[in-house]
Amino acid sequence: MPSASSASSASSAASGSARPARPGLWRDADFRRLWWGQTASQVGEHATLVILPLLAVLTLDASAGGLGVLRAVGQAPVLLLSLFVGAWVDRWRTRTTMMLSDAGRALALGAAALAALVGGLGLPSLLALTFTVGALSVFFDVAYQASLVRLVERDRLVRGNSALEGSRSAAQIGGPALGGALVSLPAAPFAAVSGALFFALSFLSIRRIRRAESMPTRQEKSPRVWRRIHEGLRFVVGDTFLRAVCVASAAFQFSFAAMMTVYLLFLPRELHLSGTVVGLALAAAGPGALVGSLLAARLPGRFGHGTVVMCAAALGDGVFLCVPALDGSSAVTVPVLLAVGFVFGLGGQLVNVTLMAVRQAVTPDGMQGRAAATITWAGLGLTPVGSLAGGFLAGEWGLRTGLLVTAAGMMLSPGIMALSPLARLGRQLPAPIRPRRTMISSDEAETCGRLDR
Repeated sequence: MPSASSASSASSAASGSARPARPGLWRDADFRRLWWGQTASQVGEHATLVILPLLAVLTLDASAGGLGVLRAVGQAPVLLLSLFVGAWVDRWRTRTTMMLSDAGRALALGAAALAALVGGLGLPSLLALTFTVGALSVFFDVAYQASLVRLVERDRLVRGNSALEGSRSAAQIGGPALGGALVSLPAAPFAAVSGALFFALSFLSIRRIRRAESMPTRQEKSPRVWRRIHEGLRFVVGDTFLRAVCVASAAFQFSFAAMMTVYLLFLPRELHLSGTVVGLALAAAGPGALVGSLLAARLPGRFGHGTVVMCAAALGDGVFLCVPALDGSSAVTVPVLLAVGFVFGLGGQLVNVTLMAVRQAVTPDGMQGRAAATITWAGLGLTPVGSLAGGFLAGEWGLRTGLLVTAAGMMLSPGIMALSPLARLGRQLPAPIRPRRTMISSDEAETCGRLDR
């Protein structure tokens, strides 16, 4: 005769087996609200990245130096805030952070549109707007990545991240094209209103999330932020692979920021292209990046990681060298620009994914977050300087010559990698190394995002 405990266990098992299965991720209303909010915000952010510089060029007649300053101001928050926002968001409610970021960006862009209508939008106010939007975007981008962990179960993180990153890639494709088209309208300042509307939609969607947010446990004595940053810097500098990735990333970001500043002036002023065409030329990198992501899963294992990195970097970075030679009918110019954007996106994504795999392979788990943040910070930290340099070269040497020089400068990054151990990597990834004299606690391991070269 079975005991009472056995009967209880059998009853529990029966009730557990009869329990209905969890609904799919897309049937989770709160996840859909997060996804809609994040998608709307990403579209608004990537459209605004094109709208504000083109407003300066097309409506304020900004000089090359002025556009360089504008882009540098917009990129400065990444350098100034990124390393600290991550630590702050861990102590805040991510949804509150996202909603405040959306509301701030919507109000700022709405105020800019109103100022433009009454004739009060000048370059100084546009600089302040660009910095504000850039700073709030840093907060939102960090918060939405952390919010997923607090919203869905651990076994759904992969599918959730796939959905969120898929919408971000789509926004990178459609946002610039939308921004360029809106700036081309007769009432160009209303383009800023469109960005505000997207941020408002994001605010409303995230606000409708009902599930309580699980907050991480706060330690009574947290490790000092500056000490952890120093350990990450020392680890990256001490490894030959990571040091090469870091230096190559810095060279690429500096040259690319300089080239893009001249490029945004060259297309409308030298080639006389509309804002719509400029947006399409920029958006062409998106489909190329999608193809590059697919190829990155196969090519390194077949031809070797070093070969793929070198060929992809030389092709993707070198393709811009043909742009200064363009001078003629848009029937020829536009297809060439679309092809240039596609090849650049393809090569760049191949390099990004491959180098991220190398970085993850040589880095211990407890150092992953800091290694990724250090390399990203070192690369993106030079973008404001590159933007200023591009504006200076365009003003002093002219747009065509400035574009040729900055495009040639993009070949510095493949050259650095060619002289480093990265070029000699084979089909197998290198083994992880142990950081010297570095204490790593289990709570310091962070989730790594996409490595931006």
